[in-house]
Amino acid sequence: MSLKIVVLAKQVPDTRNVGKDAMKADGTINRAALPAIFNPEDLNALEQALRLKDAHPGSTVTVLTMGPGRAADIIREGLFRGADNGYLLTDRAFAGADTLATSYALATAIRKIGEYDIIIGGRQAIDGDTAQVGPQVAEKLGLTQITYAEEILEVGDGKIKVKRHIDGGVETVEGPLPIVITVNGSAAPCRPRNAKLVQKYKHAKTVTEKQQGNLDYTDLYDKRDYLNLAECPEPDSGVKVKDISLDLESYSYTYNQVGTYTATFLMNNANYSHVASKTCELIINVTE
Repeated sequence: MSLKIVVLAKQVPDTRNVGKDAMKADGTINRAALPAIFNPEDLNALEQALRLKDAHPGSTVTVLTMGPGRAADIIREGLFRGADNGYLLTDRAFAGADTLATSYALATAIRKIGEYDIIIGGRQAIDGDTAQVGPQVAEKLGLTQITYAEEILEVGDGKIKVKRHIDGGVETVEGPLPIVITVNGSAAPCRPRNAKLVQKYKHAKTVTEKQQGNLDYTDLYDKRDYLNLAECPEPDSGVKVKDISLDLESYSYTYNQVGTYTATFLMNNANYSHVASKTCELIINVTE
């Protein structure tokens, strides 16, 4: 049984080694002063995905991340360790996205990717510690979720068996495919880079990276498609509006203060906007 596995990953500042310049005056992280790394618990999730790939020939592992252009580094890191491909969601409109916006963008990207059996990610990111994105993605996709996973024990007959950590011990649970799983940092560490894969993918780049690098060896990317990392939306891509709107009933979003707010997020040629008071109605304008 071959599996389509999507790994949710995030590039985060390395908060394990902070110095005097690690925080800004407003109390937020000074990301420019800290090295960017692959979120540690997402690496644990990647290892579980790669073990499933080893156990089920023909399976594929796709790394999905959202962030600035430099976040393509963790897609390459995933490829170096055994992933098959990756997608980067990048746009200025994503800046400052909370877990609601992030999970919505990721869930929509997963729908765009198409077939999937298992969506797996770390329990939480070390820069936010919310542990909300994985469960929110499951909710938006209407999928079963298993959290605090320590090990994936068995997959077969449309079901998956997982050992998860709970207070005071562990338990074994079973769920139907497709499913969303979040993995603890106490799970097995990710395997190291594979030297052959490093040599194969070290020049893999997104559209933006190729433009910014002013690369003059485009034939390399024309002949080797695996070096072209997918980026959504692509730079300078036109968006043709199609007048379709969907209302989601009883979709609530709580702000700290009463008032009217407007936010817009762009992803995969789709424009999501909501205007909200303390509880908002979400309107989705579908574009193509």
